[in-house]
Amino acid sequence: MRTRMRWVLAMVLALALGAVMTATPASAAKQKEKLRGSITVSAAASLTEAFTKMGTDFQKLHKGTTVTFNFAASSALVQQIQGGAPADVFASADGANMQKLVNGGQVTAEPTDFASNLLTIVVKPGNPKGVKSIADLPKLDVVALCAPEVPCGKYANQALTQDGVSLPADKITLGQDVKAALAAVATGDADAGIVYGTDAKAARNTVQSVKIPASLNVLAVYPIAPIAATQNASLADGWIKYVTARAGRRTLRSFGFLPPPPTT
Repeated sequence: MRTRMRWVLAMVLALALGAVMTATPASAAKQKEKLRGSITVSAAASLTEAFTKMGTDFQKLHKGTTVTFNFAASSALVQQIQGGAPADVFASADGANMQKLVNGGQVTAEPTDFASNLLTIVVKPGNPKGVKSIADLPKLDVVALCAPEVPCGKYANQALTQDGVSLPADKITLGQDVKAALAAVATGDADAGIVYGTDAKAARNTVQSVKIPASLNVLAVYPIAPIAATQNASLADGWIKYVTARAGRRTLRSFGFLPPPPTT
């Protein structure tokens, strides 16, 4: 636990200093494999902006390929895939939902952790309610959280518990995914919410962030894997290699994602 906390603190500091990873010509050349056809990538809603950018870049790099995205809560995507919905790659905002597909045989390859994320409080621009920390949330009229089965909802509840904060049920509005929880604050339906830092960054001036200290924050780790039933295994693997290689990591970092935690 102490090792991971030190790692989280180091990553927060690195992000604040604006550390930038740059690609080399050699790494770009490795991506220029002969890939063709199309795939569908089912990905956590919090990956919308980063993966959309990566999809554009990937298709430019690999002419003749098409990457279609299905963004939603990781828990909803698992249900879709288990129900037979077409998908070639799954990128989850937590390991638990990925494990469901591994247990069910829908994923037979070893998932790869490719990014991580931290939570933040979002409030209306100008912070009219004067929210300074999680401890202030019970004083508000409405707080937006993701549904409890959704990864961002699980993480938020964990953060609240760590800070010893309990929110009355009648003060909570639940979003089907992180984008919905954030929208509740941006549109004024909620006074504050708990979302990923990357989503707060993507929302720009529609919301304002109130940072959660690293000691009280929760690290979301994102795994990715090909779906066993994919009809284009080479392209699915090519996409995963792109996401996990230097170019993909650079794009993820530009949208506020952190690297995955060390495995040792």
